Amino acid sequence: MANFSFIQSAQSTAFLFPGQGSQQVGMARELFDAYAVVRQTFEEADDLLGFALGKLCLEGPEAELTATINAQPALLLAGVAILRAIQNELGDAQLLPSNGLAFVAGHSMGEYTALVAASSISFADGLRLVRERGRLMKGAGEHAPGMMAAILGLDEAQVSAICAEATANGGIVGVANDNCPGQVVISGDRPGMEAAMAALSAAGAKRVMPLAVSIAAHSPLMQPASNALRSAIETTPIAAPSVPVIGNTSAQPLTDVAAIRRELVAQLTGRVRWTASMQFAVGAGATHFVELGPGDVLSGLMRRIDRNVQRSTVNTPEGVKAFVDRLLA
Repeated sequence: MANFSFIQSAQSTAFLFPGQGSQQVGMARELFDAYAVVRQTFEEADDLLGFALGKLCLEGPEAELTATINAQPALLLAGVAILRAIQNELGDAQLLPSNGLAFVAGHSMGEYTALVAASSISFADGLRLVRERGRLMKGAGEHAPGMMAAILGLDEAQVSAICAEATANGGIVGVANDNCPGQVVISGDRPGMEAAMAALSAAGAKRVMPLAVSIAAHSPLMQPASNALRSAIETTPIAAPSVPVIGNTSAQPLTDVAAIRRELVAQLTGRVRWTASMQFAVGAGATHFVELGPGDVLSGLMRRIDRNVQRSTVNTPEGVKAFVDRLLA
């Protein structure tokens, strides 16, 4: 795969890759029809995993695509397809840092796509890892079912304190995702979650919305999955990233291979510090945040984090061409 550093431009650009929940039937269909390299990428994924992942992305059924074990490699496939379409339009032009302040980042599972984009993990190894990650998360959820809920209208510190109190009283619950100011996701077992949700409502949360999942991602209930995934991560070839990758759990660049391995293990049970990650990128000079994947979830979060930066999504042939035209202008 091409080395996805960043092309020289007047702006400092950050590529963002969405996580599970952004998948949708038909994602990358227009790119698949428009670019031979995308069709080749879909075939490569099918061959690597031994089943028709590409057809599942394009045609569904939705329930099968949404399954954790399928959604994760499907999203990585879609992100890489967009990257390869961009490189196809660039031709011989190289993607280089504009002023040393360019980043990639991915939300939860999207962190793997970011690492592929930064040439830290190969496309093949990324697909294998997220397929295994999804399988292990599914198994952990079946062994110890949990819940997740979105909390609107309270800041992360308030939510974290209330979760800590519920945990002290015998439950398991904590912040899973600090997505943007006023939007925090919590995760844990049913007793801890029910206690925390009631307390958060009483504390003035605008909405407390249980999510349609049975897996308590980014919580201690994922520890068995984290333990099992560690060996796969440790045996996967990983290179130093060609572009700084902002880690979910640290909200800081992952600068070496050891840090990347630690991050990929830790993020299964640790919180996704998305607000702090994006604030770091802005503080370091990023001015244009480009979401590569189906939908626009991360662009919406970025609007809440910092309205002064530019935001865009790239997931169609028209979007790819417009983005490349801007970079080459």
